[in-house]
Amino acid sequence: MLKRHGWSWQAPNRRALERDEHAVELWKKEVWPQVKGSRRRARPGSSSRTKPASR
Repeated sequence: MLKRHGWSWQAPNRRALERDEHAVELWKKEVWPQVKGSRRRARPGSSSRTKPASR
């Protein structure tokens, strides 16, 4: 999709000097599992936002 629009994938050449590796690891262990696990469960119903589900 990027190429179709004339864009390219870009990545930084190096990590930011301000990056705190300890804080990143702590976030990955404590916060990310909570964020990742908090997805809503799929419910049966209508895919239309304007029409209620028919039963």
